[in-house]
Amino acid sequence: MGSLFSLVALSFMGAFFSAASIGLPDKTPLIHFSPKPAVVTVRKSKNSNQVERQSLRTLVETKCKSLFTEFRPLWWLYKFSGHLQTMYCVFGDFSKNDHMWYDRKMLRLIDGGTLGLDFAPIDTSALNDDAPIVVVKHGLTGGSYEPYVRAILHRACAPVEAGGLGYRAVVVNFRGCAGVPITSPQLYSAGHTDDLRQALLYISKLYPKAPLLGLGFSLGANVMTRYLAEEGEKSRLQSACALACLTRPLEPWDLEQNNIGLLSSFLGKHVYSKGMGGNLLNLLKRHLHALQADPEHRVAKAIPLTLELKNPTLEKFDDTFTRVAGGSAPIFPFATAHDYYRYSSSHYVVKDIKVPFLAINAADDPVVRNVPMDGGGNGLVVMELTNSGGHLGWFQAGAGFVDRWTTKPVLEWLELVGEYLVPEMGNPAPLFVDDNGYIKESGRLQLGCKEIEGGGIINGNGGEAGTLQGL
Repeated sequence: MGSLFSLVALSFMGAFFSAASIGLPDKTPLIHFSPKPAVVTVRKSKNSNQVERQSLRTLVETKCKSLFTEFRPLWWLYKFSGHLQTMYCVFGDFSKNDHMWYDRKMLRLIDGGTLGLDFAPIDTSALNDDAPIVVVKHGLTGGSYEPYVRAILHRACAPVEAGGLGYRAVVVNFRGCAGVPITSPQLYSAGHTDDLRQALLYISKLYPKAPLLGLGFSLGANVMTRYLAEEGEKSRLQSACALACLTRPLEPWDLEQNNIGLLSSFLGKHVYSKGMGGNLLNLLKRHLHALQADPEHRVAKAIPLTLELKNPTLEKFDDTFTRVAGGSAPIFPFATAHDYYRYSSSHYVVKDIKVPFLAINAADDPVVRNVPMDGGGNGLVVMELTNSGGHLGWFQAGAGFVDRWTTKPVLEWLELVGEYLVPEMGNPAPLFVDDNGYIKESGRLQLGCKEIEGGGIINGNGGEAGTLQGL
């Protein structure tokens, strides 16, 4: 990792050279629509009761015009753009940008696990109960504090009169991330969707009139994609946007091939894969007590071998621990990491998504190596590929600061699906509260959640010691 720090100085040069991306070649993104785009129902104008049917392609072309604009990276991040953009995402100083504070709600799950849901804005006195809610899943070991999350939510949650969307947002932090405790012998993974499913029970019960708009980053994007496909017409999310979905899709979003791609280069193996593996190992060490509470549990038995790992790649960590602890039985444990990757990949399920879905990737993403552009033949899926941008980077020159190109297109998408789209999916299963206070839904009595003490106002502008941001 030492070679990385020699690049940090280059990142700080941005303070002196954020003027423009002058003289760079044409960077118009490639956008794929299905040959038969879906036709959806939309309002003729905001807050209108009059509706009409329009092609999703027409809507995107007219309401999300920034998707069709050039991405012109900062010139000092242009050469070897994918690596430098990613390095800046990891090592850049974003402490002065997009400040966010959250109201954390702690949820106890039926299996004894705990989720931390971070709601914004803090002051909701001016918001109606039916204001759209952006439901966020962050990357591999991040949380609501991640700069790529704040870049969008800071604007989405700002009042309309201040140039924002006037929406609510809630970040569903993975177990053990962003200061959320682990209280059961289970971690999380790319293929475990029940935690998101249970969080959505709580959000839907709290705000039954609000449209829920999914937004996923990296690993969180894969979880959200799989959730949508598994739920189909019963999805509680009425739309979703996936950024830098953590896969290497020779076919759409194939985790196994993504891992092979990562290990095929020096930087992929020794920087990105080991960086992600190290993040997960440090997360495990922070939660040893809870994960070892039952010495006979399969997860506790996997810990000694995991702790012996030295600077592991992501695959090595997954093969030793995630395949065992990344979800609940009977799906977990898997025999090998590759079995886990094959199960968790979303390349074969994207065709089953029943709500409008936008995916944005960068062609030079060093973590997500090759990106498909067929959308699984699904008319509700829009795929976009920029020439450069790295992994969750897309840095361009802003008005006196470094900004992300993706922020504006994503906000336009959220405005389209939050203000104009009229949901047409089937009704999700009814909710009820059982005798123990757990929110449940008919047909899935093994799942449920209830709010517990331990939440409150939190500062969402820091990070976690021992964890690299931006991954």
